[in-house]
Amino acid sequence: MDPTLNPTVVSAPGKVLIAGGYLVLDPAYPGIVISTSSRFYTVIRPLTPSTTNTIQVRSPQFNASTWNYTLSCDLSPKVDAHAENTSKNKFVHLALQNTIALACEIRGITPVLDVLARGLDIAIVGDNDFYSQRAQLTALGLPRSLASLAQIPPFAPQNVTLSEVHKTGLGSSAALITSLVSGLLVHLGVIPSSALLEDEGRDRQLAHNLAQFIHCLAQGKVGSGFDVAAAVFGSHLYTRFDPSVIAPLMGDDSMQPKSLLQVVSPDNTSWNYRIRPFQLPPLTRLMLADVDAGSDTPSLIGKVQNWRKAEPEKANAVWTAIDELNQSLASTLSRISDFHSQSPGRYASIVKFISTLQPLQWTADPSLPDFETQVASEFHEAHRITLAIRRSMREMGELADAPIEPPEQTKMLDKCCAQAGVIGGGVPGAGGYDAVWVLMCEPEQCWPDQWPRERIEYLWSNYTELDVSPLSAVESMAKGVRLENIDQIQGLKEVTQIS
Repeated sequence: MDPTLNPTVVSAPGKVLIAGGYLVLDPAYPGIVISTSSRFYTVIRPLTPSTTNTIQVRSPQFNASTWNYTLSCDLSPKVDAHAENTSKNKFVHLALQNTIALACEIRGITPVLDVLARGLDIAIVGDNDFYSQRAQLTALGLPRSLASLAQIPPFAPQNVTLSEVHKTGLGSSAALITSLVSGLLVHLGVIPSSALLEDEGRDRQLAHNLAQFIHCLAQGKVGSGFDVAAAVFGSHLYTRFDPSVIAPLMGDDSMQPKSLLQVVSPDNTSWNYRIRPFQLPPLTRLMLADVDAGSDTPSLIGKVQNWRKAEPEKANAVWTAIDELNQSLASTLSRISDFHSQSPGRYASIVKFISTLQPLQWTADPSLPDFETQVASEFHEAHRITLAIRRSMREMGELADAPIEPPEQTKMLDKCCAQAGVIGGGVPGAGGYDAVWVLMCEPEQCWPDQWPRERIEYLWSNYTELDVSPLSAVESMAKGVRLENIDQIQGLKEVTQIS
């Protein structure tokens, strides 16, 4: 790709961990991670007017959000922030430093300096779902609904600084880092643009390993990594990597040049994460909500880890039971997808049928043919398992004195999961007060009945005990990080143009 002709545009999705909260921190246990249709976009162009070795990074959705850097190459490449920057952006700075350093290792310094001869303008924006839209809806006089969200312009300005924004928990930092790192790898010629058109391959693994390292470095700790994995690979069953693989690169001298390739290379067998294919069944829909309960989620992970150390036998028994349920949910949802492959038409008819019934009625009709009965039974099994997972997670929360599924959330989720056509729901990731997910049937058409999503939307909009606002995101069918055409993404060219 000639960077002087077209901008390099790369996007990466957000995530929802629907099963495997806490357990996914341990390499013994997988988690079900769903990538979202909401994405972060990185747009890279030559700087105008051109300024050699200068990099300008902009987040045009926020106030006072432009950062300038200079690349120097005395002995090895080093990216320095300009003194006049009004704030620091550790995530961006570390992404620039380490991706450019890796590019120089792989390609040599001269080809990288050639690309930077005119400088770089990098604009980074996120879909509206990554940030709470309550203020936008209030300003427009609109109710909190999917239809209202569709009226907000794409990449809407947040009218606050980056540090002040209210995030919705979709994994914005992981999606940002993944899109930025992958965009730079393409723009600097480290990986071909075609690599991001394929679902697998060494170049995608390289982008993953580098993004994982940078994300951990910026956060100051090695997390489970499922958020970056979702941003790179899309929905999947995730098993974490051993943190020791990036230990040589972690430390206080994070801005100091160091050899990266040996660690982040796809040939490094110490990267022992597992990515197993997974996606939600056809004719189902994931609905997400941002919950503002007027209470901050405490440090739940620390409480659970302390409990696990204090009562290892009890903790292991609880975790083993939860893991069995999590894996049963994944296999049940996969079997449902298999039924669709066997007979799409009959599958579609039974999905429409159960969309009008509460879960306890799905298998009550003795006149259903065998195939339809089997499909309805698997859907009901998925419903049963999600309830069992929620019970077990609440038990763990009580044992660890951590509100993983607080009573307020339990009450609302019970109402959601009793609605016609609803397969299950829960609090994503580590739980707490700030989000819920609900999986429901989404038949090809529902007339004369309501769609399950309409029932859930009505419940949320009329719920008075919690402040619930839907997100527009669904599961990403486009999987993970990918190359984009700026003209095909509504509003992207306008919001990222150089003023």
